[in-house]
Amino acid sequence: MNQLIISAATEGANPLVPNPWEMLVVFAGFAVLMFIVVKYVVPMFEKTFAERAEAIEGGIAKAEKAQAEASAALEEYKQQLTDARAEANRIREEARAEGAQILADLKEKAAVESARITAQAHAAIQSERQAAVVSLRTEVGTLATTLAGRIVGESLEDDERSARVVDRFLADLENQNAGAAK
Repeated sequence: MNQLIISAATEGANPLVPNPWEMLVVFAGFAVLMFIVVKYVVPMFEKTFAERAEAIEGGIAKAEKAQAEASAALEEYKQQLTDARAEANRIREEARAEGAQILADLKEKAAVESARITAQAHAAIQSERQAAVVSLRTEVGTLATTLAGRIVGESLEDDERSARVVDRFLADLENQNAGAAK
């Protein structure tokens, strides 16, 4: 039986070698399939790949642009913040200086007003003192004349004489007060 198998194998075509017509059909099918893949499928893959690469590169460019804009905005914000702080400090210092000036003006006005009120008070006191001195002179003169008239026993109603007596009496009193004050 072994012989029979060997003889059948040697009589016809070798089963390991393919049929040329089958090879031609398979090769033609492969060529058509390869043509379709190269003509239609590969360009679609290339197009999709290019779109994705462009989208990624565009996204990276947009991200870099956004990063640059954000950095610029941050620097601008920091500059504005620094300027605002400097402006606030300047305004604060101006307000302090203005407050000090207002306070100095108010103190000066208060001092002037105080001096004016004090001067008025001294003038009022002086005029009241003068009025009191005049009133006292008149009263003391009248009392002294009346008293002297009672002591002497005659009327000293003569105005000129009584005025001299009163003036001499007051002058003596002032001299005594001046001597005691020294």
